[in-house]
Amino acid sequence: MMRHTRDEVIERTIREFQLLDQLVANLTPQDWDRLVPRSASKEPWTVKDVLAHITHWKADVVRSARRQPQPPEERGLGITAGNHLVYVRWHDRSPQEVLAWHRQVHQDVLAALREVPQEWFSARERRPDWPYDLAGHAADHRVKDIQRALASKT
Repeated sequence: MMRHTRDEVIERTIREFQLLDQLVANLTPQDWDRLVPRSASKEPWTVKDVLAHITHWKADVVRSARRQPQPPEERGLGITAGNHLVYVRWHDRSPQEVLAWHRQVHQDVLAALREVPQEWFSARERRPDWPYDLAGHAADHRVKDIQRALASKT
């Protein structure tokens, strides 16, 4: 457990965004549609679905940091139901829309991180990867899902 600083969280967030953005910036239509490794009991996500999933949860950190209410349709949903809602919202959208949203949310994240009080970062001890959805969650999906799917090109 540790206390965080604004600068440290922003630096980790930017570093992971750059790694993810470089990975997805020039994907082909076939790459966007490539299935990622998932359990048979879960929805069949594509690379595009994974980017939408990552982006949604980053946007949720912005909402939380700004103390905005959770949208009514998301209230009370568990993780699986919340992930399904993201899938339903974004699965039929174009890769260009998802990529643009990913980049817009990154700008929103940086703005929110710069505007919240320092106490938001340091008021209590948190896990080293806090806020997880900004870097750790993205890195996990980037490596375990997107990179693995793209490495399996035949």
